[in-house]
Amino acid sequence: MGAVLFYAIPNELWDEVWGNGFDSHMSSELKKSPSDRRRTNGLSAVFVRQKKAPGRYGDGNGLYLVVDRSGASRWVLRVMYEGRRRDVGLGGASTVTLAEARDKAHEIRKLAKLGQDPVAARRTIRDGVPKFENCARTVHKARKAAWRNGKHQAQWLKTLELYAFPTIGQMAINRIGTAEVLKLLLPIWSAKPETARRVLQRVSTIIDYGTAAGMRSGENPCRLAILGLPKHTDETEHFAALPYVEVPAFIAKLRNSNAAEITKLAFEFLVLNASRSGEVRLAPKSEIDFAKALWTIPGARMKGGREHIVPLTPRALDIARAARALYPDRPLLFPSPTNPEKPLSTWRLRSFCAASRSMRPHTAFALVFAIGAARKRAFRARLPKWRSLTPSSRKSKLLIGVECFWESVVG
Repeated sequence: MGAVLFYAIPNELWDEVWGNGFDSHMSSELKKSPSDRRRTNGLSAVFVRQKKAPGRYGDGNGLYLVVDRSGASRWVLRVMYEGRRRDVGLGGASTVTLAEARDKAHEIRKLAKLGQDPVAARRTIRDGVPKFENCARTVHKARKAAWRNGKHQAQWLKTLELYAFPTIGQMAINRIGTAEVLKLLLPIWSAKPETARRVLQRVSTIIDYGTAAGMRSGENPCRLAILGLPKHTDETEHFAALPYVEVPAFIAKLRNSNAAEITKLAFEFLVLNASRSGEVRLAPKSEIDFAKALWTIPGARMKGGREHIVPLTPRALDIARAARALYPDRPLLFPSPTNPEKPLSTWRLRSFCAASRSMRPHTAFALVFAIGAARKRAFRARLPKWRSLTPSSRKSKLLIGVECFWESVVG
């Protein structure tokens, strides 16, 4: 019926309605851009150019022309993102035409529907997608404040400079795919497995940052690249632990060595408390409560960032008193014997382990603590007191057992 009526209208009536004729009108419509054809009641270029009265004028689909009291005008797109309204600036009306504003708005709405932050999407459209190297340096700058180890801060970026930047450093982060990740990893994956794993982890972190910032979308190619890499066959090599039967000889050697007295005290104090070398070397005397036999390490000095309370055994307390007496005017409990203004160096503690199977100080006596913990039943009466003094009952059991074991084998 509709088709019959459509063709029954005389051509001269079409000309009267459309002016230049139906065919010429359809031709002009097809020449318009998609953004122009979508609107019938939106703004016009003349309106945008001439409007000076302050206000907000809608073009449709969330696009507004905002005119300030000064007469300056700008484009603002209003979109919904994660249930919240976001206003995204698209530029001034003097430099961005109506058609350009509509096209920009259309692109940002598409990205918002895909789950990307429209503000970040606008920044990407305006500034372009940053290169991988720029993103890497941004991530490094943001994270390095949380890393206490200065060596780790430098190495994190250095590995990328050596192994990642030459291949993908100047690529836009949204252009990096599985092939590019494989290309940079394959030369070192088998030759330097540990380094390769670190590079992979850091590249993955940077790409995740790019996704979170709206610079790219989709799966992280690093997770897919693992499927194309050969499996590492190297086994983890743990640090050696000193057999407990060798402890007496080792401690006798320690006490009779030519090392400075403060170094020998610090080493034994470290082992008794199962502490990290940095916790012992940098410990100020103010952390030790000699009356309560407690060592309170603030969170700022702990790897986990939480305060740690260590109950000191009688031998550990004697060591702390002896160290305090050696340098009564120094704030550190274990200062350097050559320069008491500075802490004891890591090298001095490691020197003993270097002479005995190259063990780390805080891992060398792992078996000593294991054996000591097995003897806890003989000292169960003391356990409640120790448990109440430390956040970790496990640490308490170890400390009780190792003190008694220490006294039995070392004297």
